[in-house]
Amino acid sequence: MKEIQDSAQLQAYMNQYGFQNIFNEQLKSSMTLYDFERGELVCSQGDLAESLYILVKGKIKVFTTSPEGRSLILNFTTPVEVIGDIEYVQNIKIMNTVEAVTPVQMIGVPCRLMRKYGQDSPALLSFLLDVITRKFHQKNNTLRFNLLYPVEVRLASYLLSVTYDDSDPGYQGKLSTLVLTDVANLIGTSYRHLNRTIRKMCQDGLIIRSKGFLIVKDREGLSRIADKNIYE
Repeated sequence: MKEIQDSAQLQAYMNQYGFQNIFNEQLKSSMTLYDFERGELVCSQGDLAESLYILVKGKIKVFTTSPEGRSLILNFTTPVEVIGDIEYVQNIKIMNTVEAVTPVQMIGVPCRLMRKYGQDSPALLSFLLDVITRKFHQKNNTLRFNLLYPVEVRLASYLLSVTYDDSDPGYQGKLSTLVLTDVANLIGTSYRHLNRTIRKMCQDGLIIRSKGFLIVKDREGLSRIADKNIYE
């Protein structure tokens, strides 16, 4: 994480997403713009929730990990998204791990100042209510997806989510084969089944396995399988 000393860029994001009418002057003066590199963790499950983060550029992955070490994707998301909203309202530790899938920029607001200056703000409370209810709806869709859709669909959706970002058409990522065990956990399947599915996708000309990476060859073909990229 790197702090960005660029008040003009911060102001541009405030105007672009309408935050001027949501946050009061005390909170706006405490905001900081941050850079996160691809693969960097924004926060980890079990951490103290010290800041509320607002995603304004890039794509992030949200996942949860069981006590046994198994992980499961909750969703991929692009702007505008808030990280730490439920934790702020409930005053609890971070529930899920958040990782930058692409280079990411976020606005951070200290939770202690949110409690001091934002507790009685109707505009801010309405904003948080909208964000939180959308998350519950999205979580319901994702859980249904993980339970009802075959591994091929889940893998296609995952590959599209980690290798493309609609807000940055120039970004085309690739997936390291070193993390396939984690991928199997995240999409809720076995490592063996995942490898069988990858081999079939390679045979079908959808992806290429080359020099330790999976590279998408046929994005449209994967999109047809993923059916609207359900993880997002």
